[in-house]
Amino acid sequence: MPIEHISDTARWVAVYRAMESERPDALFLDPHARRLAGPRGQAIVNTLRSGRSMAWAMIVRTAVFDEIILSMLVRDRVGVVVNLAAGLDTRAWRLGLPSTLEWVDVDLPEILAYKTGQMRDVRPACAYRAVPADLTDAAARARLFAQLRQSSRRTLVVSEGLLIYLTAAQVGELAADLHAQPAFSAWVTDLVSPTLLRWMSGSWGRSVASANAPFRFAPANGADFFRPFGWRATQFRSSMEESQRLSREMRLAWLVRLAARLSSAKRREEFRRLSGIVLLERM
Repeated sequence: MPIEHISDTARWVAVYRAMESERPDALFLDPHARRLAGPRGQAIVNTLRSGRSMAWAMIVRTAVFDEIILSMLVRDRVGVVVNLAAGLDTRAWRLGLPSTLEWVDVDLPEILAYKTGQMRDVRPACAYRAVPADLTDAAARARLFAQLRQSSRRTLVVSEGLLIYLTAAQVGELAADLHAQPAFSAWVTDLVSPTLLRWMSGSWGRSVASANAPFRFAPANGADFFRPFGWRATQFRSSMEESQRLSREMRLAWLVRLAARLSSAKRREEFRRLSGIVLLERM
């Protein structure tokens, strides 16, 4: 199996950022992605079923996360970004961030050590910290949030590509722990529906499961899942709609849109919410 550990998924996604960055009409530029992905990342993409043709979904996700993060820095005057399961994300280096911003990457020790080692000669755009932690460990989360509690500035939490690997119980615990921090004013994350989870499990599922990282979280009630934990969705950006807006659609997307238009209103909305990026704010 090409994916041997959950952290290998970071190399996989880095290849997609590199592919996009090398286009003449790139939606974003990540000059570090190819180096960070390395040969292993490319081997994963080459081996995975539909490895290259499914790049559009990760590219759209990256671009929309960029947009929301930058807009929140202005709208809410966010002073701290906490990037959970940061992987090989390089937003602290590649985005036009204010120098006064504090960016905190959180992930497993091995992947953070690899990234910071690779990036040691590149200056970040803002104040940067890497904090090793296993986010599925309640005690480790408590220690992490105790550190972050020292800052009272408005904080945006980012979790890109994390929740799908957690159980519903783990996501609920994380949501409650985040809400317990008054400075954590907003949270941007990605969500998939149960239907899409089944499709993904049939294509990439065996590869990620072999790394003890099966796809799990796909709430039937979508972003409403987070309401009992104190979070409400103020934005939902459908991946399909955003892919059309950004001109990064999947193959035969026009045919899929036609089928959706011929369906009932309920089915169209289900299709629209197959996957997306959600901005959650405190209730």
